[in-house]
Amino acid sequence: MIETLGLLVNTQKSSALALAESILRWGRERNVKFVLPPHEAHVLGEQETSDQDWKEKVDAAVVLGGDGTFLRAARYVIGHNIPLYGINVGRLGFLSCGKIENAEKDLEMIRTGEFTVNFRPLLHGIVSRGKRNKHEVFALNDLVVTKGPFARLIALNIAVSGRNLSLLHADGIIIATPTGSTAYSLSAGGPIVPPHMSCMILTPICAHTLYSRPIVLSESDTVTITPEGQHREIMLTQDGQLGYELLPGDNISISLDKDRNIGIITLPENEFFSLLQEKFQWGHRTPNGSGE
Repeated sequence: MIETLGLLVNTQKSSALALAESILRWGRERNVKFVLPPHEAHVLGEQETSDQDWKEKVDAAVVLGGDGTFLRAARYVIGHNIPLYGINVGRLGFLSCGKIENAEKDLEMIRTGEFTVNFRPLLHGIVSRGKRNKHEVFALNDLVVTKGPFARLIALNIAVSGRNLSLLHADGIIIATPTGSTAYSLSAGGPIVPPHMSCMILTPICAHTLYSRPIVLSESDTVTITPEGQHREIMLTQDGQLGYELLPGDNISISLDKDRNIGIITLPENEFFSLLQEKFQWGHRTPNGSGE
């Protein structure tokens, strides 16, 4: 039985705010306690809880927004055993897969413990410059090394577990988790990997060769990326939301984190392969009556 639910909301979306108010009313009617961090509490006019207290009190958290909101929520709870359930008020919704019309039914199932938790691996990246570590980053979907705004290739030396793999001339490279395999990596031609697998996916972005293909690596591998040449407009992006400037000669070391993960609440109707069918319209009838 879940006693205290956290509520994380995309406060820039009126539909998310309206849903949050409806959920809070539902909670008051059933004596379900919702805890809000400072920003959401201020916008919704509710009692606020400090970030630290929120992370200590909450048994599970409901995320109202799209997949971008869910990714921010995942970073917020890293290091705490707080499973997340997303209700989608965005566009595609692979992470925030709950439907607005089912919100109360889903919340009742979560409150009574009728769910499973799927633990998703995190990428752990360290950017080093010379002998100093410049940045430490974590990502649920992907870490991406990419060029700046000008239409020119960058050169990236790629090594896997200490062994040189390739000098890649491309727009960049995506290192994705299975969770992120349906995000940017998919758009760049990467494979769909079920989230229960523990691996990394390397997907080149517009590589200047016919032979560059995505690669799936094991959970024990470490990828090292070193920009070469004089190109000074290179970025490392974290889940498409935070960016870090890279210089030629920097080393970006990426592996699956051995100590941290993100728990995602799964209800029976939101099983991964059912989501694939729904989101990608697999097996749906076309206008002429044939199946895809």
